[in-house]
Amino acid sequence: MFFSGVYTALVTPFATDGSVDYSKLKELVEFNIAGGVSGLVPVGTTGESPTLRTDEHLQVIKTVTETASGRVKIMAGTGANSTAEAIELTAAAREFGVDGTLQVTPYYNKPNSAGLIQHFSAVADIGVPVVLYNVPGRSALEIPLEVVVELAKHEHIVSVKEAAGSVQRVTDIKKLCDIEVLSGDDSLALPMIKEGALGVISVASNIMPAEVSALVSAALDGNYEEAQALHDQYAKAFDDLFIDTNPIPIKAAMAMKGLIEETYRLPMCATTDENKAVLRATLEAAGVL
Repeated sequence: MFFSGVYTALVTPFATDGSVDYSKLKELVEFNIAGGVSGLVPVGTTGESPTLRTDEHLQVIKTVTETASGRVKIMAGTGANSTAEAIELTAAAREFGVDGTLQVTPYYNKPNSAGLIQHFSAVADIGVPVVLYNVPGRSALEIPLEVVVELAKHEHIVSVKEAAGSVQRVTDIKKLCDIEVLSGDDSLALPMIKEGALGVISVASNIMPAEVSALVSAALDGNYEEAQALHDQYAKAFDDLFIDTNPIPIKAAMAMKGLIEETYRLPMCATTDENKAVLRATLEAAGVL
């Protein structure tokens, strides 16, 4: 197995002046490792990658990798809708010693199946294990199953993050080819693991790493009754952490817990007071706050 368990899709903490707060980032790495996660995913969607400059993007990956110092696996977000940019970022991340990279479906330009195969293969040829990131809600394009099957033949394409909201996709992928699957949604982690997924790339574990780790560990061990009880306890929290566009709610929640400053980069901005009140009530009821 390349990647299994809980991988926190790390937020990128900003100081009040809008700069990346690398000191706080190191604290978040330690908080997650103490919570028992299997790995960290810097600079994915939750890390506000579209608003980071290239130098910041790479410095975040380097900081997370160096701070973790081999204690957990690092799956760096180095995808792009330009193949050349994805290759550049991935080659740089390789030099930092990351364990793998998360490669989002090229967004906006909507390549055809041949283009998808060539794009992901070109990045994988660098030699760093690749996790495909299927997120049609963000990229406007689903990775077709036949493309996943073809890409699974590449020795360095090892897994796919399924964030399309479909448990059936996991079932279909596992039937058609030999590739690992990770859930891209906390709320679907348990049902996806039942269908053969090996864990979750989690937003919720930014604020509750121990709780999500316990749920996934129980599920992977086949203790579904225990896992279901934990899922039920945190199900509303999983949902309400998406009461607004990710990563707005998780950053608000982390600020409530005193983990970070609630600072975003435009076009991301704070949610409404009403949403914050709902989120706080939910997290308090679940025992997270």
